[in-house]
Amino acid sequence: MATTSADRIATLDVIRGVAVMGILVANLPAFGLPRAAYFSPSPWGGTGAADIAAWTATFVLVEGKMRGLFSFLFGASMLLVIDRATQAGETAFSVHYQRMFWLFLIGLVHLYGLWWGDILAHYALVGAAAFFFTGLPVRGLIVAGAAALIVQAIWSALPLLAILANMPGADAMLAGFGAGSPGVSAEVAAMRGGYAETLSWRAANNTDPFSFLFFAAPETLGYMLWGMAGLKSGFLTAAWERRRYARWAAILVPSGLALYLVLAAMTLRSGFDPRYVLFGSIVGSTPIRPVFFLGYVCLIVLAARPGGWLTERVAAVGRTAFTNYLGTTLLMTAIFQGWGLGMFGRLGRAEMYLLVPVAWALMLAWSKPWLERYRYGPLEWLWRSLARLEVQPLRLSPRVRTS
Repeated sequence: MATTSADRIATLDVIRGVAVMGILVANLPAFGLPRAAYFSPSPWGGTGAADIAAWTATFVLVEGKMRGLFSFLFGASMLLVIDRATQAGETAFSVHYQRMFWLFLIGLVHLYGLWWGDILAHYALVGAAAFFFTGLPVRGLIVAGAAALIVQAIWSALPLLAILANMPGADAMLAGFGAGSPGVSAEVAAMRGGYAETLSWRAANNTDPFSFLFFAAPETLGYMLWGMAGLKSGFLTAAWERRRYARWAAILVPSGLALYLVLAAMTLRSGFDPRYVLFGSIVGSTPIRPVFFLGYVCLIVLAARPGGWLTERVAAVGRTAFTNYLGTTLLMTAIFQGWGLGMFGRLGRAEMYLLVPVAWALMLAWSKPWLERYRYGPLEWLWRSLARLEVQPLRLSPRVRTS
């Protein structure tokens, strides 16, 4: 891939497009099944061969990797906005924190109004802290990010140690990973009810973004800092030689795949014992996850073809990632929640994935034609206008469209 400025931005968009399409695959169980079934098929969603195969494939190839990739790209995009603000003579501090403020509010609406799995408010809070690292050189960002990930790895192991030591509250911790799964029936009933029922259930049961910081902030911060390093070093902009990407892909992807297959085998052999589910999905995967998604970045850069039909379509999905992310929530909650079709808990885990190609086709179909007429995606435009407290131009001029 060429390394001109335009192509570098296009490369970033392609990677972001893959991430937002992939995160749908990761999030599907959270849209259509009770929370306890997200990490394990045993509480709900079927334990037949197809469902187990779907869980295994998602666990090994997708779960956590797309969130990691999204966080990685968020850090890079954040730095890009800050650099451009500085070059334009704007105050980077004001531009950044206005963006994070409005992202946080949009995330709260998403979290409580539609779906418990929102990540936007969390990104806004962590992004507020990440700003203070933007001046570090590549090596400093890598070291600081690694330190944050080490903290996350240690922190993630504490619940399992508490469970193994049979400390007070251990049973409650295990419940979230399939042991007894209290409240599942109540959740299913609420999600199949009207909008008022789903709203009430989320208000009573959602983890607020400040509490979520307690569980995941170091990891998210680490990925954001590495994303900044990826932008500054040229890793994310296809500035490296192709053989260098190929070499790293040949190391990282097989290594991540092998390690995740071991975790999956342990979990399957245990019969989805919640202690093994916790270890595989949280404790064991935390240090492995970046190995895998960094390998994915290398593969995407190698596979992208500027000017190619699919590359251009995926890049357009990436340019409208904010709209596609929230649009996916709207589509899936309309399918699964009671204010829509009410399919919550009615499909097996494997059956749910039949929705993926439909959603992907919609993303690929609308994003590029929209961007041929407009500067930004609808929600990208809204966020930009709110952050700047001024309505931003949206429609492209006819000359720009035809040039």
